[in-house]
Amino acid sequence: MKIRFKHWLLSLTLVGSWAAAQPVTRIIVPFPAGGGTDVYVRLVAAEVSKAGMPVVVENKPGASGIIAADYVAKARPDGLTVFVGTNSTLANNTVLFDKLPYDPVKDFAPVVHIGYQPMIIVGRTDLPYKTLPEMVAYAKANPDKINRGSPGAGIISNLAPMMFEKMAGIRTTHLPFSGDAPGIQALLSGSIDIHGTSITASLPHVQSGKLRVLGVMDSKRLPQVPGAPTFKESGYAVEAYAWYTLVAPAGTPADAIERLNRAVNQVIAKDDFIARARAMGMEPRGGTPDELGRYIRSEYERWVPLLKSLDLAKSAF
Repeated sequence: MKIRFKHWLLSLTLVGSWAAAQPVTRIIVPFPAGGGTDVYVRLVAAEVSKAGMPVVVENKPGASGIIAADYVAKARPDGLTVFVGTNSTLANNTVLFDKLPYDPVKDFAPVVHIGYQPMIIVGRTDLPYKTLPEMVAYAKANPDKINRGSPGAGIISNLAPMMFEKMAGIRTTHLPFSGDAPGIQALLSGSIDIHGTSITASLPHVQSGKLRVLGVMDSKRLPQVPGAPTFKESGYAVEAYAWYTLVAPAGTPADAIERLNRAVNQVIAKDDFIARARAMGMEPRGGTPDELGRYIRSEYERWVPLLKSLDLAKSAF
């Protein structure tokens, strides 16, 4: 009995020593703790840690993600510090700020695409239109009468509806807000008619019958609102996403990138993980580092020219 106990104790010691020796990977989130992106990243981190790779999440919010991006860009390229790169930090900031302390192209190495949220347009249920084609017809008959909100002028939630309006040949009056929450509240109060957003903030109000999803900017319908058609189904070839990735400092060894890529891909492909992600309005998406690199470049080439055409006043960082 004593021999067995000693073997058991030795096993625990060895396992504990192995776990303690495992290097911890830090995921730097450019948003405050508790937000939708932060919650999703923490879900990814927790599941990857359970699978054997210790991961912790650190929040470094501020300056449209610039603080966190710059921190990781200058971190040691050892694979232990990665950044949650988004549309804003890896593309839009190059237009919105005169001088960035980091280069979104040269300073980061792609690791893995962790998820995305299709953009949607939601409207009140008391509007004189219930579908995108009906809204287009109304807008053409009533130029600029539709008040459209967004969480900000220079982000995808505004750029995508703008692209749609140009395609459809209509005009709305754009009213930017300082985030999704005030925009949704303005919509509920009747101050605006429609709002460009993702499903996360609007889902409770859609489920309660106060808001209606007019269209989904994805190749498929959202599982949370299967009755809402895609833009393509309504006759408009529009796809637009808020995307979330993991990128590492440039110069990070390929084997370190591959190790994290493999660990994340294994986790986000599981059925239970997908169900939990979708419950918070997120669609998991994995893939290789090369695939992610091509995706980021294509999104940069797609949206930056449109953002430049808006001639927005730049901020000096």
